[in-house]
Amino acid sequence: MPPYHWWRTVFFLIPAIAVYTTVLGTVSLASSFFDRSGRFAHKCARAWSWLILKTTGVTVELSGLDRLPRRTSYVFAANHQSIYDIPVLFWTLDFELRILAKASLGAFPFLGWHLARTGHVLVDRKNPGADLFRQVRTLMQAGYSLIVFPEGTRSLDGSLSRFRAGTFMMAIESGLPVVPVAVDGSRMVMRKGQLMTSPGHVRVTVLDPIPTAGRRPEEARAFARQVQDAIAGALGEGPGHGPGQGPDKGVDPAPDSEAVSA
Repeated sequence: MPPYHWWRTVFFLIPAIAVYTTVLGTVSLASSFFDRSGRFAHKCARAWSWLILKTTGVTVELSGLDRLPRRTSYVFAANHQSIYDIPVLFWTLDFELRILAKASLGAFPFLGWHLARTGHVLVDRKNPGADLFRQVRTLMQAGYSLIVFPEGTRSLDGSLSRFRAGTFMMAIESGLPVVPVAVDGSRMVMRKGQLMTSPGHVRVTVLDPIPTAGRRPEEARAFARQVQDAIAGALGEGPGHGPGQGPDKGVDPAPDSEAVSA
């Protein structure tokens, strides 16, 4: 017989989150017709995140955010342990945030429509093109920041996978400083491949921003390793820890970051 939290997830949490997504997604979409900046829609996204965390029973401990100057745009590069990383980061990082996500998410009802109409960056991984850099520069000029998950997918066991260099090439080309963010504990809330959530405590550690000024695009791989090592240190793994840590193979063709992993 399935455990209690499976029944709670299927018959309470999933219907509740569907209601939150439908209602706030509709409000967000409606707002996009008179507020193309997406700022009101971002408030909807933060409310959606808070409701999901509260309903699930997730508490979040945040440290290090006060080290960031407020009037600057950043690329927040975080490790990816769970689908819950999205509501965790949207609620705790009090910046105007946009997501770098795969283009196929734009077709998802409500969630995808919200992403497509409110300034989020949807990328065709096979053909990112110069339009990607144009979109990121537009965000920077508007004072927005970007969330990326450079591993490209969620971790099965919590350990770090190799950070892909495309994200960091984008940051270098756009001139945005990169902020490493260590997320610890979200995997225990909802593990990859399991249809069950549990209450839990998540720790989010915001590390010192790393400037990109003066870096060249061909340094993207080394830059990715630097950010990965910083996050590994905050997680207590140590530099170079985790699967997929083989020799560098050059720069990935496109940023490979998922807003919601499959």
